[in-house]
Amino acid sequence: MIKERLKHVDKYIVVPYLLLTVFSIMMVYSASSYSALNDYGNPHYYLPRQIIFVGMSYVLFLLALFFPLKILKNKKYVMIGILITALSLGFLLLFGREINGAKGWIETPLFNIQPAEFTKFTVIWYLAYILSKKQKIITENFFNAIVAPIGLVSLIVLMIYVQPDTGSAFIIVLIGTVTIFASGVSPKLGTGFGLIGVTSLLGLTQLIKVYGTRLFFLNENRYRRFQGFWDPFQLAEGAGLQLVNSYYALSRGGLLGVGFGNSVQKTGYLPFPYTDFIVAIIGEEFGLLGITIFLFVFALMVSRMILTAIRSKSAFNSILSIGVAAMFLIQSMVNLMGVVGLMPITGVTFPFISYGGSSLMVLSVSLGLVANVSARVNYQRAQSQL
Repeated sequence: MIKERLKHVDKYIVVPYLLLTVFSIMMVYSASSYSALNDYGNPHYYLPRQIIFVGMSYVLFLLALFFPLKILKNKKYVMIGILITALSLGFLLLFGREINGAKGWIETPLFNIQPAEFTKFTVIWYLAYILSKKQKIITENFFNAIVAPIGLVSLIVLMIYVQPDTGSAFIIVLIGTVTIFASGVSPKLGTGFGLIGVTSLLGLTQLIKVYGTRLFFLNENRYRRFQGFWDPFQLAEGAGLQLVNSYYALSRGGLLGVGFGNSVQKTGYLPFPYTDFIVAIIGEEFGLLGITIFLFVFALMVSRMILTAIRSKSAFNSILSIGVAAMFLIQSMVNLMGVVGLMPITGVTFPFISYGGSSLMVLSVSLGLVANVSARVNYQRAQSQL
């Protein structure tokens, strides 16, 4: 069984995963060395931690690769997953550790746990379960089929938004939207909702410009992010600091970069160079060519996840795979758009590359499950050709 699973797993999912995680060790070390020296007196402070996180993620990936998927289809376990998620988010609001104005972490003796990262997978798991059970209803009465899923996901998003964690809340909304509309909705209806979404987003942006913090959902910190997005150079010493220095990093990198470890922007100019803005450091040290290769490897992995979803004959496996692919694609796009100034900075990290344990482990489990599905799909395709 193990041999068969390894034989049929999609290598274009596994190999990019290994390349990206090894690259993350390199880049976290390079991007964090100056900060680590200043904060802890040791430039290597984050290196062993990232190595441990990557090692743990490999173990979790393998466990997910061989995990019996029928367990994930059991209603009892789905409900337990939802309950644990809700309790962790509730605990977070009451007792969570506040970092940079947000209660996003549960502190433990070894490392901090970020429940929002686990929530992303829980939402995908729940939607895959409930939508796979409603395939017939979706085609006959789409709106009745999505009322319960939208209600539950909205409650979870609200609990994350009030932390406040706008970035994770925004990503979960997009993941949920993509997963729901990929579960069998007609293209006409999907296009209509897409246009409504884009129009609403443009209208909301205009409202924020006009009314600012007078809007009930927009506090001072969130409004400053919009101001830094609209006019970063005018606010280069404040709200625009991160974006301006991100521009400098990417500009300085040029085509081929300044070389590994030679970034200037990581030396106190660009905040969070090893988390939110690690892509800017990649651009500075490896240039446009380096970023292009890195994004190609990432895109190859995501495209194979989507192909796995298309090929799977199981509704649950297909929706799970497309949900995970959406999580990777959306999170990476939100991070990249923040780095290059196409949207306000949200504090979202880049999958597999940025420093952190919770995100890396959740993403590894999620990818492992899609690799699990790919092995089953490829095995079935091989059997049908005999």
